[in-house]
Amino acid sequence: MSVCVIGAGLSGLAAAHALRQRGVEFVCLEKAPDVGGIWRMPGAGERGPAYQALHLNSAKQLTGFADHPMADDMPLYPRHSDIAAYLRSFAEWAGLLPHLELRTEVLAARPEPDGRWLVTSRGADGVELERRFDHVVAASGHHNEPAMPEQLPPGADGFTGRILHSMDFMDGRDFAGQRVVVVGLGASGVDIAADLSRHAAQTLLSVRRGLHVIPKQLYGLSVDLIADAPWFTAKPLAEQRKWVEDALLVARGRMSDYGLPEPDHPVFASAVTISDEILSRIRHGAVLPKPEIASFDGGRVHFTDGSAAEADAVVYCTGFRMAFPFLPAGLPGAPQGPVELYRRIVAPGWPGLLFLGLIRPVGSITRLVEAQARWAAELVTGERVLPGTDVMRKEIEEHLGGIARRYGLSTGTSVQVDVGSYLRELQGA
Repeated sequence: MSVCVIGAGLSGLAAAHALRQRGVEFVCLEKAPDVGGIWRMPGAGERGPAYQALHLNSAKQLTGFADHPMADDMPLYPRHSDIAAYLRSFAEWAGLLPHLELRTEVLAARPEPDGRWLVTSRGADGVELERRFDHVVAASGHHNEPAMPEQLPPGADGFTGRILHSMDFMDGRDFAGQRVVVVGLGASGVDIAADLSRHAAQTLLSVRRGLHVIPKQLYGLSVDLIADAPWFTAKPLAEQRKWVEDALLVARGRMSDYGLPEPDHPVFASAVTISDEILSRIRHGAVLPKPEIASFDGGRVHFTDGSAAEADAVVYCTGFRMAFPFLPAGLPGAPQGPVELYRRIVAPGWPGLLFLGLIRPVGSITRLVEAQARWAAELVTGERVLPGTDVMRKEIEEHLGGIARRYGLSTGTSVQVDVGSYLRELQGA
């Protein structure tokens, strides 16, 4: 076959759809029992980032595929099961099911001397299979390897409670009557803390660095619809920041009003956290903010402000590492280094290898992934030709230079993209 797509989440399905529209032969390999990616609730023996309280943070109008919008009767912010069912319906509608191989894990994808790729996979029956492809599309996402702190606070080894990562958290009801510390102010941290606060005896939220917490709506409009509106996108970045910061002061006040640290950076200079619930739960006394954990002592957790609390569990909501264990080492970048991809898709020097969904926008990712899929499909069919390696590396350097000036350079920031400008890059490149 011509193309092997790895992963049947949103990005993999977008790639499959674009390839099928162009009549390209392909197969889509997915190790889970069904499509859906991060929106599938893990079954017995599985491990994944979804949890019962998980809902969409972006409006359904911008999150559904352009050719197959979400149903009118779906809520504006559907829950995980709704999204998983929608992705399944898209795969059926787009005629992708015959191309899917579920319960099939990719063990390795390696380039061959003739320029093709040798893909080794293992099916549900345990049998390993080797196949050769002209192209490999890595669309397996970047939420599959939990990132715990390199070194836990002193005393963690002797903690009498449980220490777990958000990937191991499923439902706040599992912690009924317990005292729980949640670490992190990102998306999973605020979701899990809000969920726990309805079941746990006590919920503490440990925050090391301040982030901008943004409600899902401002002035009655979904924030990603505002970010997509022409009147907003026409503003220079400084004016966009001023507008959002003024709106946030009206909508929620300052972060310090809730006992949380003030961000040390302006809006759009780092990732934001979108949540309607966490600040309300803090105001109602259901979640108690705390600073960074300093140490553990038996069943007690000590914080850097000198306070301490008894705890039955600590949930680290500290994100994920980007991992592609089936690819040669160093792809798509050095461990813990920036992601180095031309147009955020192509690894220079590795012909035939394409990445989809390895981006982090403010707002919905769907339109960007669809544009990536069309761009990649045009490479496969020959409608589009890549520039020379030197040109691609220069573009990557310029992109990362801009990232460094705006955010500071790291693995996470290197995949940040602005929706409007990135779409223009893909449409005009």
